Amino acid sequence: MSTEAAEPAVERATENTDHLQLRRVLSPIHIWGLGVGIVLVGEFMGWNFSVEKGGMYGALVACWVVGLLYTSIVMINSEITSAIPAAGGQYAQAKHTIGPLMAFNVGLYLTLAYTMLEAANANVLGYLLTTMAEVLGSGQELSAYPFAVLAILGLAWLNYRGVFVTLSVNFLITGFAFLTVIALFVGIAAWNPSGTMALEGLSGHIANGLPYGWIGVVAACQFGMWFYLGIEGTAQAAEECRSAPRSIPLGSMAGMMTLIIAATLTWYVCAGLLPWQYLGTAITPLFDAARVTGNGVLMLLLMFGTLFATLASANGCINDASRAWFSMGRDRYLPEWFGAVHPRYRTPFRSIVFLVPIAIAFAILPIMLNKPTLLSTVITFSILSGLLMYAFMGPNFIRFRKLWPLGSVPRQYTLPFHPVPAVTLILLVGLVFFATYLGYGVALLSILAFYLLASVWFVLRRFKHVDKDAQFTAPLPRPRGY
Repeated sequence: MSTEAAEPAVERATENTDHLQLRRVLSPIHIWGLGVGIVLVGEFMGWNFSVEKGGMYGALVACWVVGLLYTSIVMINSEITSAIPAAGGQYAQAKHTIGPLMAFNVGLYLTLAYTMLEAANANVLGYLLTTMAEVLGSGQELSAYPFAVLAILGLAWLNYRGVFVTLSVNFLITGFAFLTVIALFVGIAAWNPSGTMALEGLSGHIANGLPYGWIGVVAACQFGMWFYLGIEGTAQAAEECRSAPRSIPLGSMAGMMTLIIAATLTWYVCAGLLPWQYLGTAITPLFDAARVTGNGVLMLLLMFGTLFATLASANGCINDASRAWFSMGRDRYLPEWFGAVHPRYRTPFRSIVFLVPIAIAFAILPIMLNKPTLLSTVITFSILSGLLMYAFMGPNFIRFRKLWPLGSVPRQYTLPFHPVPAVTLILLVGLVFFATYLGYGVALLSILAFYLLASVWFVLRRFKHVDKDAQFTAPLPRPRGY
């Protein structure tokens, strides 16, 4: 029997068992749509807080330095995921390379990072829709609260119904959002700075470009992460790819190249159209840049670009957070109830539903308290959780290469120049941790305390439920002493 003929038979056999599995339907374009879709909203909002910290030049340096950090992450992620293609991504990696306690913490990092990011997206979506009503002259003051709630509920329903449609939608709306960034660049003829743009604030005045010196550049790295935060989430979809060893490296690396282009264009356009003092506190900087031009077509495009980018990011965050939570439930790190797969849609439906009210609570908090600045705090909690996970990825890759050296197991992608990317990642993560401490030291200590308490709970109350003999699920030989 051919492989093609055997696959439907295996699929039917799986459906008739009690142990349902996630459906393998994704291709590289879905991985691109997931990775870029989560992150591209960072070009439309969030990154500009780095301007407040370090000025325009500081934001640009942060953009490229943090871009190097994420390039290392994507390359490391591609090799390990091609060998351990499991839902949960970095959680599954930690389970195989280090052990249960580290895996539990990484799973929490992933869940909280994506849930906070989803909440921030919903918050911005509500703000954007109320702003759209004002621009269109509805004459009524609308509340952002119902828009944020309905966005999360609608996207959760889409994720509940199936991953193929979910990420196909993400691919389409992410592609449109990316094209609006290109359209703004072309629409203002940005290759001719003497025209619409006003770059003299950068070319002649260091006070505008580097108002706080190099310590400001370091501080800007915290929000420079917003250009790329979430691209590592492509690993969450590995178990649902037709060929994870092919799809994850292709989709992730193409996505990283897309983001570097979009980030640089975004900085350049905003630097030429908006004063840095305003840009550092703006909620929707690209949309504001389009409004400055006075071009109705560009305003409309960037309005929908920002809208689609926030929807794509929130959609991808629901996908990734639920896979991490589902994987921990399946392995009994959490109650096994969360590890269920829907018998028809083949999605982790219980994990999707459980995380919805948590995201809604954090999304509406800045709105209910009428404090838009709380949005940066929600973003910070997402960044900190992601940063803790990145701190794990460098040492984890070094250990992965020791457990399974080159030639011992098949790899569809091999990271070159080892250990340079892993060491680079470790050093850059340390730099961003320091930058975060400068601006949000209390938040950093608070979230570290939270994860410490969660670890104590896991060791005392949950570890006894973990089936340690069933932890090794990767298609790899068990290393000595596992």
